[in-house]
Amino acid sequence: MNAPAARALHALALLALCAAYLQGGLAKLLDFGGAVAEMQHFGLQPAAPLAAAVIALELGGAALVLSGRWRWAGALALGVFTLAASIVANPFWAMAGAPRIDALHAFVEHLGLAGGFVLVAWHDLLDRKGSA
Repeated sequence: MNAPAARALHALALLALCAAYLQGGLAKLLDFGGAVAEMQHFGLQPAAPLAAAVIALELGGAALVLSGRWRWAGALALGVFTLAASIVANPFWAMAGAPRIDALHAFVEHLGLAGGFVLVAWHDLLDRKGSA
């Protein structure tokens, strides 16, 4: 694969990885009341400041990953956030029956997404070390 095609594919892969955070952050920003209600639904308080922090983290982390500036930091922030949010939103260990299976699947899917962000951070740090 030639270098321009490889760069384009890399950029598209990063965009795909960040798509849910861009969409989620923008949706929460445009419906802040809904974002606050989501925090309350999960028992998170104080809901409004936490909703604002989630918006900033989702949009800011995605911007760092996509821009390449402090990519490793944005990727790690989104990875840690994804793992923490999945623990809060998908407590499969406290469920039974079909809801438990659904929550387990969602948890494992998000675990994979968090792992993807760790790989982005790792490769970014290796690239920086190699170019230093």
